[in-house]
Amino acid sequence: MKNQKRYRECGEYGDILEQFAETVSDSRERTEDMLITRECDYAVRVIRALSGEERLSVSDICEKESITAPFAYKILKKLQKAKIVRGFRGVHGGYSLNRDLAEISLLDVYMAVDPEMMIIECLDPDYDCVRDGDSGVPCLVHKELAQIQQELWKMLGRKSLGELFGTH
Repeated sequence: MKNQKRYRECGEYGDILEQFAETVSDSRERTEDMLITRECDYAVRVIRALSGEERLSVSDICEKESITAPFAYKILKKLQKAKIVRGFRGVHGGYSLNRDLAEISLLDVYMAVDPEMMIIECLDPDYDCVRDGDSGVPCLVHKELAQIQQELWKMLGRKSLGELFGTH
C-alpha cells in the first residue's frame, strides 16, 4: 500500500490508520470517498504553516506547505468560518490562528473542512439504507460501524495540534 510509510509517520495512530485504510479500501473504489480527504490533510498543513507566526499571506502559506493558492483559499475560508483562523484584509492582510494550538484538535480541523465526514455513507443521516430496519430488524453492521465512527472521532479529538506539532 502506497500510504504505509505515511501512516507509520503518524506515530501511535499509524497502525490504526493503516488497518482502517486497508479495510475501507476493500469497499471503496473512488479516491473521493476517502475518510480523511486531501482537503482535510491540507487544512492541517495550513494550520501548521500558521503556527508560530503572527500573520502569513496566502502565498507564504502555499510556499511553506506546497499547496496551490485556490485550494488554500478554499480551506482558509472554511477554517475562518469555524473560527480556527482569522483573516485580515488590505495591503498587510493575511491569516493568523484565531485559537491557541492547545485548543485545536484534528477533529476540529476535519469537521471544519468536512462536517459530513463519515467512514461509510450509511452513517449519513440522510442516507436511506434499504437494509436498516428491513422487516423491523435493525442492521447490526450499521450499529457496529456507528460505534467505530464514534471511537474514531474520540481518537481524533483526544490530542491538540499543539501536542502533535510538539509546541505544547
